[in-house]
Amino acid sequence: MELKDLKIIVTGGAQGMGAHFVHRLAEAGAQVAVGDVKEEGLAAVVEAGKGLPGAIHARKLNVADEADVIAFVAWAHEAMGGLNGLINNAGILRDGLLVKKDRETGKVIKLGREQWDAVIGVNLTGATMAVREVVSKMVETGARPGVIVNISSIARHGNRGQSNYTAAKAALAANTVTWAREFGPFGVRVGAVAPGMIETPMTQGMNQKARDALVANIPVGRIGAPEDIWRAVKFVLECDYFNARTIDVDGGLSM
Repeated sequence: MELKDLKIIVTGGAQGMGAHFVHRLAEAGAQVAVGDVKEEGLAAVVEAGKGLPGAIHARKLNVADEADVIAFVAWAHEAMGGLNGLINNAGILRDGLLVKKDRETGKVIKLGREQWDAVIGVNLTGATMAVREVVSKMVETGARPGVIVNISSIARHGNRGQSNYTAAKAALAANTVTWAREFGPFGVRVGAVAPGMIETPMTQGMNQKARDALVANIPVGRIGAPEDIWRAVKFVLECDYFNARTIDVDGGLSM
């Protein structure tokens, strides 16, 4: 699919990788509907995209709220005069060991249910609802071909202190296969990109010692940039023979 022909939703697009995707798509002439809980960030993305060949439409979106997802997809379809793509990018971190023992007191500390639910609600349930609503709209309107790009993570292979995040990202990669098989008859492809450590506001908030240790284990010798991930996303969007697979883009890092 040509980028200029896309009428595509980008979730979690107010900053970081999502904002980068939005501007790259608009540079190529695509119409983009961007959603995020951070309204100030959305306004900044729209402002920065003024004058680009494509169009950027923005509206607040909480992907963990099913009704909000349904309303957002309907709005995006109306705003863009159609809908044929989704980049499922929204995500949060609430890291913590499932069970740990306090070194000083010996007290056993468990991962809170709220930490689990928050991450699953955004990274998995919200992402799933977005796919459901976007594909439903495509099928209802006869829009084809269509394309979905799920943003997974190399943490899906397992990463200490990320039971919730790992579960969500692993499920998203697995469902990339499931959905590709289900949506094939509708002319919709589904692919995924799994970033390693990328320079975003999310990773900038990491403990510096942990961050340095991770970077030291990346064979290419540096943290990734949003552009590195965009190149993989662009491939998935454009290659009509790519389907049901996840691309790791991690500089060779093995978590």
